[in-house]
Amino acid sequence: MEKPRKFPLLLRMVVLLLSMVSGVYIFSICMEPMTYFRSSDLLRTRMVLNSCPNTKIHSSEIPYIHFPSPRNYSRQECACNPVRLFAIISMQRSGSGWFETLLNSHENVSSNGEIFGARDRRVNISAIYNILDQVYNLDWYSSSSKNECSAAVGFKWMLNQGLTEYHEGIAKYFRKRGVHAIYLFRRNHLRRMISLLANAYDKETKPLNGTHKSHVYSPREVWFSSFLAVSLSTLIFTSLLSDLCLV
Repeated sequence: MEKPRKFPLLLRMVVLLLSMVSGVYIFSICMEPMTYFRSSDLLRTRMVLNSCPNTKIHSSEIPYIHFPSPRNYSRQECACNPVRLFAIISMQRSGSGWFETLLNSHENVSSNGEIFGARDRRVNISAIYNILDQVYNLDWYSSSSKNECSAAVGFKWMLNQGLTEYHEGIAKYFRKRGVHAIYLFRRNHLRRMISLLANAYDKETKPLNGTHKSHVYSPREVWFSSFLAVSLSTLIFTSLLSDLCLV
């Protein structure tokens, strides 16, 4: 009967070493999403928290707060106020304008509108990263900017403004910076489509004194919209079927 062959000690050590290397590699792949938070921003956040004893932040919130250092001004007495980042992801005629107005009514919240509406700001992922860095570092100036005392800063991003085209790189950036994505969509898609068509028609014809209003904000604009609603043509249901046959 033949005796079982014994592998030399060196060969067994090589197999063990390869197994350890493979295990470390697999573990690093599984933990890759977590590495986005282990950046210089996280280290700087911890340093600022140590220098701001009156700022009480739970450890679970640390990846989602920031202490920006704008290039154009100093945050001064607000330097210890943490800033949270957000992006409103939506589609046209979904109520995002109203929602953004509601957010901006808070004295410490800045939502900077559709910053990627201009094509030159989203020509590639590098251009998008550059704009995002400016916004989230409080270096982006708009009428909604609260500057040094902002507690939350963000903007409105439509799906057709480069968001779906570069979604992988944008998702990676959001995870790295701890950006809160707020999804805002209209429940009734048919109403949204009708609103799109009505807005396009009004933009071309401007039936009310040559004035086009995409959104309603002031009391005067509310009166305009109510006047237009009353003056719209109404359907005559008794002749509706015969009229459709003529189309």
